[in-house]
Amino acid sequence: MEQYRTRTPQHGQQARPSAPGSSRAPIGVPAGAAANGENAAVHRPADDARPVPPTGLALRRLPSPRLTGLGGGLFAAALMFVLGTLDSLLLDGSPTVYGVLFLPVSAVTALWVRPVDLVTAPICVPIAFAVGIVPIAGGVGGFGGQAMAVVTALALHAGWLYAGTLVAGVIATVRKVRMMSRRRRGSKKPGGPASRL
Repeated sequence: MEQYRTRTPQHGQQARPSAPGSSRAPIGVPAGAAANGENAAVHRPADDARPVPPTGLALRRLPSPRLTGLGGGLFAAALMFVLGTLDSLLLDGSPTVYGVLFLPVSAVTALWVRPVDLVTAPICVPIAFAVGIVPIAGGVGGFGGQAMAVVTALALHAGWLYAGTLVAGVIATVRKVRMMSRRRRGSKKPGGPASRL
């Protein structure tokens, strides 16, 4: 009984094409590519694949929930109210600590809101700042006195309010630009929405 030995092509040798009508693909070419008449160069990975920096990998490991516009506003307002209450109880209502804590809350709100509701992030963040400042405003004399204390605190600490709103606006803008560029690249690829028209 004879045994047939198969030889792998040596360096510099090219794979022989299969005979017409044969179902076997040439060596080194995927079966689907041979059936469609494509060459192996089509299946090479894209040259524009770049390595991800360590910071990007660390950010990808963080939780990434997708909040609606209303959900992002409620999340930011509830979190700022809790932080304002803790600030009032532990640090006697320090506006600097409250302002510093407002910046990461603004960033997280803008990162976690859905791409469809990105425009709501810079709107709901100032409302959350006003809700959270109520415990540290220190108003007396009923609702009128409390409201005047909140308005005064907002006027005195408007720098933190503007800074947090700016952080949320910049993050939302960057996310929107990246989403639009990704969509544009997808439409330029063969078989994308634009190429099918």
